[in-house]
Formats: sequence, C-alpha cells, structure tokens
Amino acid sequence: MGNDKRKAKRNSFRTPESVLFILALMGGSIGSILGMYIFRHKTKHWYFVVGMPLILIAQIGIVVAIKMSPLEILFR
Repeated sequence: MGNDKRKAKRNSFRTPESVLFILALMGGSIGSILGMYIFRHKTKHWYFVVGMPLILIAQIGIVVAIKMSPLEILFR
C-alpha cells in the first residue's frame, strides 16, 4: 500500500488493484488493512474497506476450521 501510494503521488506506474487483493489473499490481509489506514490509501474505495476485512475473517475461519478438524494433518 505504501509503495502504491508513493507511485500515485508521483503519477508513476501503479500497482493494479487485483495484485493488492491477491497479496491479501496470499496471507497479507492484516498488512493490507494496516497499510490502508497508515498510508491513507484506498480507504475511499468500498471494495477495499469491505473486502480486506472479509478476506481476513475468511482466513481466520480457515485457520480455526483446520485447528478444530478431527483430521490429523502431517507435514513431512
């Protein structure tokens, strides 16, 4: 978010919004939310204000479901 904000101020090549969402889906949702408010970037776009927290909630739900699953997951 900070890098894209910097590029926006300089009218430089911007990071596509889809890339920002993909990074959040890959585990960067907390950082994306923090970056949005620290750098005041993308906070006027409803799909970021709603979408990033929804991604975080979904990720938390997945982790809880895996932890509570009766199946044992072995990593070798």
